[in-house]
Amino acid sequence: MGYVVVFFTSFLAATVLPLGSEGVLLYYASDTANSWLLLWGLASVGNTLGALTNWLLGGFLLRYESHKWFPVSADHRQKAERVFNRYGVWSLLLTWLPVVGDGIALVSGVLRTSIWYFLPLVFIGKAARYALVLWGHYWLFVN
Repeated sequence: MGYVVVFFTSFLAATVLPLGSEGVLLYYASDTANSWLLLWGLASVGNTLGALTNWLLGGFLLRYESHKWFPVSADHRQKAERVFNRYGVWSLLLTWLPVVGDGIALVSGVLRTSIWYFLPLVFIGKAARYALVLWGHYWLFVN
């Protein structure tokens, strides 16, 4: 049951919902019956899929680009898309950051960042963060 909770908490924490998944991950990592590798993998995949939800939401928002209330003109968005896709895709490694990371994922969807860049870069950033959290837990409390 703990594995499912870690996966879904990590997923929801990467969406626009104000949740934190690290505490849940550490709670279940404290139970020696749980596999740290499996917890790390589920948290990383769940959090990446949550970011993908934001990316899809950003792409959905493009449907409203022609509306008056849309905050960016089509010309400015296209220019930003070219710049972001040329230089800014590496910022996807920072989607693990609280608050800012959700915005990066959302904007990358609006800017039509290729999913082939999005998924691996987001996964690397999020997996590294969870690995660091588990490593810190190991050195502080287990070792």
